[in-house]
Amino acid sequence: MSFQTSDIWNDHSSEMYFFCLKKVQNEDIAKEVLQNTFFKIHKNINQLKSPSQSRSWAFQILRNEIINYHREGLPQDDHEDLSALSSDEFKDQFCCFERFINELPPHYKTAITLVYIKGKKQSEAAELIGISLANMKARIRRAKDILKKRFNECCQFSFNDKGELIGESNCAHCED
Repeated sequence: MSFQTSDIWNDHSSEMYFFCLKKVQNEDIAKEVLQNTFFKIHKNINQLKSPSQSRSWAFQILRNEIINYHREGLPQDDHEDLSALSSDEFKDQFCCFERFINELPPHYKTAITLVYIKGKKQSEAAELIGISLANMKARIRRAKDILKKRFNECCQFSFNDKGELIGESNCAHCED
């Protein structure tokens, strides 16, 4: 009989969540750490030698994820390195950048500005404007989608396999 990730989820996820919540003391972070844990469980389920060891194995992975969180913070998989957004060189290369930022809906503009231009962590930015971390992540993701679309439509940029903007700026298409 093969053991599945769903079996561990059904048997232990509630207990694991509350254990994690006790250690990180934040619901959003606990959910994220638990999600990362179950990703690793799923990826490595073939290493589980016996279903009777599933609880201790899963909790060991969870403890390691909690340690990683306390050591490094959460991985920011959707927090691409956009620290250069405020540099003059960047603004010269992407002539429409400021206009595109200013055209974002106010709640998206605030999220992008706080995180990518002012350099705040997503959790700090969320706290500053009084929203959950999950909501902040969603706003940033949506704002980035809008910006990518605008750069593609206006400046004739395209995206490589990694989702990075490539091409030459041609703002003649979008200048007012």
